[in-house]
Amino acid sequence: MARTPRWAARSALALALLLGAALPGSPAQALPGAQTAPSGGINDFSCRPDRAHPRPVVLLHGTFATWYEDLNFLQADLAARGWCTFALTYGEYEEFPLLGGLKPVAESNVEIKEYVEQVRAATGAAKVDVVGHSEGGLQALYLAKMQGITAHLDKIVAIAPPTHGTDAAGLVKLADRLLPGGRATLDTIAARLGVPVLSDEFPGGPAVTALNDGPVAQPGLSYTIITSRYDEIVTPAETAFVREPGVRNIWVQDSCPFDPVGHIGEAYDLNVWHLVRNALDPDRARPILVCAVGSPG
Repeated sequence: MARTPRWAARSALALALLLGAALPGSPAQALPGAQTAPSGGINDFSCRPDRAHPRPVVLLHGTFATWYEDLNFLQADLAARGWCTFALTYGEYEEFPLLGGLKPVAESNVEIKEYVEQVRAATGAAKVDVVGHSEGGLQALYLAKMQGITAHLDKIVAIAPPTHGTDAAGLVKLADRLLPGGRATLDTIAARLGVPVLSDEFPGGPAVTALNDGPVAQPGLSYTIITSRYDEIVTPAETAFVREPGVRNIWVQDSCPFDPVGHIGEAYDLNVWHLVRNALDPDRARPILVCAVGSPG
């Protein structure tokens, strides 16, 4: 949910280089504008999926973030490994051009649907995989269920999504106790601040309610939910999981018990990246042999 600070991105890149992560030659490749990695591509609509990577990957950022400041380093990693990758800044207001993910989920989700269809048309791919972090994970799940394009999707990978609503480290409970009107007042404050999406992400919010009205997982799709036991923003952390057939729920600590990674850090965590790649390409999935240490914040 929170915007990713620039220092975290720089720290993550430095850690990635120290540990020999397969990133493209320069972090500038993750900045706005069409770029082409050595094999795959970053927002390059001339990129064509190959046999090893048959579906483009659309990546969705979290609340207060943008396409170039959240999953941008993961996108670069995937592109360097051969995937055609695409990302947009959704849910932004003209008054706040540097922040995305602010509008209600249902409104932003239409933008995302149109973008997915644009990617399909440009690349010639029959289906697209979607990877989202935080609100982006919620958007991915919502897209698959609510937009009527299930046949155009294949794999949904959600990193720390507030699937069942987050109490935001106790903020919702605190509002119920301290604010006149409780939760309703909190929703009003969020709307007046220009962040109505927060109400969507809280328990009982419109998007959370719609998503959980009946099964979340849609037939024919592959779902992977990845989250950290130490997520401090999407709380309780297990609210991310979808306990339904056809969904694989993964704690980062199942593979790397000593990784203290927190919510923002999950977007930059090398262990999470590894799990995402396994989810996108299960035929070539492999265990994590050397665990990195992610940011606890």
